[in-house]
Amino acid sequence: MKQSGMTTTLMIFIVIAMAEIINGEDPYRFFTWNVTYGDIYPLGVKQQGILINGQFPGPQIDSVTNDNVIVSIYNSLDEPFLITWNGIQQRRNSWQDGVYGTNCPIPPGQNFTYILQVKDQIGSFFYFPSLAFHRAAGGFGGITVSSRPMIPVPFPPPAGDFTILAGDWFKQNHTDLKAILDGGHDLPFPDGLLINGRGSNGFTFTVDQGKTYRLRISNVGLTTSINFRIQGHKMLLVEVEGTHALQNTYSSLDIHLGQSYSVLVIADQPPQDYYMVVSTRFTSQVLSATSILHYSNSPGTFPAPPPGGPTIQIDWSLNQARSIRQNLTASGPRPNPQGSYHYGMVNFTRTIRLANSAPIINGKQRYAVNSVSFIPADTPLKIADYFKISGVFSIGTISDSPTGGGGYLQTSVMAADFRAFAEIVFENSEDTVQSWHIDGHFFFVVGMDGGPWSSDSRTSYNLRDGISRSTVQVYPHSWTALYVPMDNVGMWNIRSQNWARQYLGQQFYLRVYSPVNSWRDEYPIPKNAITCGRASGRKTRPL
Repeated sequence: MKQSGMTTTLMIFIVIAMAEIINGEDPYRFFTWNVTYGDIYPLGVKQQGILINGQFPGPQIDSVTNDNVIVSIYNSLDEPFLITWNGIQQRRNSWQDGVYGTNCPIPPGQNFTYILQVKDQIGSFFYFPSLAFHRAAGGFGGITVSSRPMIPVPFPPPAGDFTILAGDWFKQNHTDLKAILDGGHDLPFPDGLLINGRGSNGFTFTVDQGKTYRLRISNVGLTTSINFRIQGHKMLLVEVEGTHALQNTYSSLDIHLGQSYSVLVIADQPPQDYYMVVSTRFTSQVLSATSILHYSNSPGTFPAPPPGGPTIQIDWSLNQARSIRQNLTASGPRPNPQGSYHYGMVNFTRTIRLANSAPIINGKQRYAVNSVSFIPADTPLKIADYFKISGVFSIGTISDSPTGGGGYLQTSVMAADFRAFAEIVFENSEDTVQSWHIDGHFFFVVGMDGGPWSSDSRTSYNLRDGISRSTVQVYPHSWTALYVPMDNVGMWNIRSQNWARQYLGQQFYLRVYSPVNSWRDEYPIPKNAITCGRASGRKTRPL
């Protein structure tokens, strides 16, 4: 790899790009990543993993509100590759979202530089590969966005800050799992759970007695909700995907696919070692994994076996979810209190009802939204939209409400007006918990309950302090309602965080459109954007 010449060229490009697109007053951070295959043994069996700079999980990105994050990725795999940034809003900049609907993949042996800005954000997030079921091979890592020094934080600085990336794992290589899905079948039950890329007792967190620590916990798994708990310790919830939360205390937390939480834990127990436990939720077979919370003055003994947790109880989880609310008086990324945005007083202009289903189409298992099972186009939708290439997708290919019909294949794109305010209701008539993510936006969780949703359900909405986040669960035979400000122009992925369901069609794209061709609404196509498909060979902007 000819890195010296490429590095010089890259630096010149970055200076130009930063001068044109990004506010020069905001700091920037550079990361150079080499993506490779490598042998990993997370469950004691040799597998082909995806490593970043030789690491599994990948390197952590630590940043501060409004930082410009420049990530130069060298794809040393033998197949195309993309990374997406779960929960990073990409303000005015869906060009950097890293999913196939917005970006052409990075070809094998080539480089692409993401230019991100964590504009007006704080909190705990993660990144992961978005193509070809690569997520089942690794390539994920944590992202932290700290508050700027002048912004008050509603808790004292902790003595330490730990990122915990937990989730289910399969012993089969990602290529084998992909082949199962391509053959029209669902995945088998996972083989185990990992904590920071390791099985039980493979990771130790060392703390000093009497001090307080922040734990940022994300469910980076493929198919399963988890419960997280620490033996003998309580957890004070302080942040949920970029929102300071009402500071409730919990003995354990349900964390659904793609979700992230921050808790404070005081090392206030006798000096011993204690188990951190993750276990599967809503599964007939319960998997679990442990890590060790090690007191620095511990003799190395454990007080008892690992504590048990909830298993299939849905009402318990629903009640906990309803208790997770905004801290209205805390400042977010800006000095003004989070509660100064009175979302409950804004009139929504549109109701979108989205129902998941599991149809068999052409003899194969698929998953769908409002009966439409998404199939990728031959050209990324955002690229086709920019170059006005017809025939790639059509607006309105998914309805605003369930159709009740059988499933069919379609490159589904829904239109939305810039600065609209929508009510989105996810409706789940299946027997499994769903987890939904909306790229490029945050939303307010205003309600969730069992049974069918109707307009009468609005009487139960929380219009004062519903939590603001980007990933939300929908319990079996239940609904979850959101208020969503459509305040970010671009092409945005709305998807299941169950990666098998996403891969087999439970996703679509939301085209948030502004008729004003202005950089105030959306950044122009990046100069280094890769073109592919029907856009191959087309020029972006002059270098």
